[in-house]
Amino acid sequence: MKTLLRLAQAAGVLLALTANAVADEPLKIATSAGPVGQLAAFAAKLAKDKGQDVKIVELSDWVALNEVVNSGDVDANLFQHATYLAIQNKQRGFNLVQVDKVGVIAPVGLFSKKIKSLDEIKPGDSVAIPNEPLNGARGLILLERAGLIKLTPGKGFSVSRFDHREPQEPEDRRTRSGPDLSLARRRHAALVNITYLIPAGGDPKSALLIDRTVDDGLVLRFTARPDKKDDPRLKAFIQVFNSPEVKKFIENKLPAFIPAGFSS
Repeated sequence: MKTLLRLAQAAGVLLALTANAVADEPLKIATSAGPVGQLAAFAAKLAKDKGQDVKIVELSDWVALNEVVNSGDVDANLFQHATYLAIQNKQRGFNLVQVDKVGVIAPVGLFSKKIKSLDEIKPGDSVAIPNEPLNGARGLILLERAGLIKLTPGKGFSVSRFDHREPQEPEDRRTRSGPDLSLARRRHAALVNITYLIPAGGDPKSALLIDRTVDDGLVLRFTARPDKKDDPRLKAFIQVFNSPEVKKFIENKLPAFIPAGFSS
């Protein structure tokens, strides 16, 4: 009995040492390069001031951003919304989950180097939309909200250019790898996600129209494996992220981005 007790005590000490070792490791957060990466880095600096070590890993490959979480190479990521996550979980066989309600929305906007207002867009004018299905759908929905086109109702984010019910059809062009501002010069206007616009030197304030819709399915939130979502280090960092300082950073330093889910 004494031997079993000593073994149990030794196991308890080993467990405690292992837990402490994990707690001492820096929290690793993968994020996309550009404005979202800047946001994560700002929050990591705040966390460091509070004594927490957070390492930000920027990646340009959106698939890899989820793969490194799924493999355990990083603890969580910050770059995607629930709509995109659901697609990735289904297509890639992941089981990743959002960790908290706090996050930010990166809108899509309509930009042009030729015209200055929506009133100048006429029937037959060319409008480029992203070739990537989800952002393309967001662009089409924005065009419909602007009264420029009509779409087949009830499609949601599965809508495509083939659901356009007007004779003039937005051209489908690839902008996913980054906003091609010359695209807006060659045509009348282009729909671009703000996440791509800012790193390319574009100014969100120059938009003909910005989608300011607050849709819960479009909030970029922290994502992790189910076994990691309750990690005390991750919860501590999200608590730092969910602060007035981070919200103010979004409002002042990331034009057009919309803070969402903040407690204050």
